Amino acid sequence: MKVPASVLWMVLCATAWAQAPGDRNTHEPPQPPLPVQPQEKIPIFKSEVKLVSVYVTVVDRTGAPVGGLKKDDFEVLEDGAPQKVSVFAKESALPLSIVVAVDTSLSTRKDLHIELEAAREFVKSILRPQDGVALYQFSQEVDELVPFTSDMGRIDRALKRIHMGAATALYDAIYLGSRALSRRQGRKVMVVITDGGDTMSDVDYHEALRTAQIADTIVYSIIDVPIEASAGRNIGGEHALIQIANDTGGKYYYANSAEGLNRAFQQVSEELRTQYLLGYYPSKRVSNSDYRRIEVRLKPGADPQSAGLTPRHRAGYYTSKIE
Repeated sequence: MKVPASVLWMVLCATAWAQAPGDRNTHEPPQPPLPVQPQEKIPIFKSEVKLVSVYVTVVDRTGAPVGGLKKDDFEVLEDGAPQKVSVFAKESALPLSIVVAVDTSLSTRKDLHIELEAAREFVKSILRPQDGVALYQFSQEVDELVPFTSDMGRIDRALKRIHMGAATALYDAIYLGSRALSRRQGRKVMVVITDGGDTMSDVDYHEALRTAQIADTIVYSIIDVPIEASAGRNIGGEHALIQIANDTGGKYYYANSAEGLNRAFQQVSEELRTQYLLGYYPSKRVSNSDYRRIEVRLKPGADPQSAGLTPRHRAGYYTSKIE
């Protein structure tokens, strides 16, 4: 059947209207899409201010650690500028990470068994479930005998695996131990037991010290000198150990007997139990140096007990981090 042209025209118009967008009820023409508004950018502020933590040991005239001081007894300066202490804690409950590094070069053979027993008793006395101890030995190379653990059984087994070597990579031990400590949280301590001197490290004294400072490592040097007048003593090495201990807020000890070793370890243990934590957010700095000097003072007259006391702490810190 032939469809009239007028009917065909009406059908085409109706189809076109049905397919067109727009409001079918009002018969309004389709509206163009709204333009896409760009998303509003939210400003991001980056702060370079970071809490600086300083662990402080206060000793009396006899060198004995002193507890019982208050926040108001202390003042902190960075590069000579006074800082506001925002965090204060006594004998911090933060986890304690300790690297015990034992010199196993041939020159220590005579006293090695005494050193290991003293180190074992020290670890046993100080270790808590939240703490971790790593055991290192160093001679011509540095070996990690056991990673950080609070398992005394693992530490005992590691002590039995210690073996002698020919040379002394002392600075390598401090460098590698500090790198391991940099990945830990809380207080970080290294106890180095040696007769002094470095004979074949890949890194030098300055790199070892810098790495210890960047990692916030407190270094205690226990220098075993069986014969004080020995012509073989490495005086330069001893002075380096003393300086590293002083610059990191630790201490050095001379020990020439089992009694001396035990006494040194006991004093380290007592200090770690009586440390103060002072934290501050650095004020505006006047220097662009990567290294910041820290000074902690006891306020005169703030507490009658503070008279005659000396605070010991790290000498400063680096703003850069270990890569």
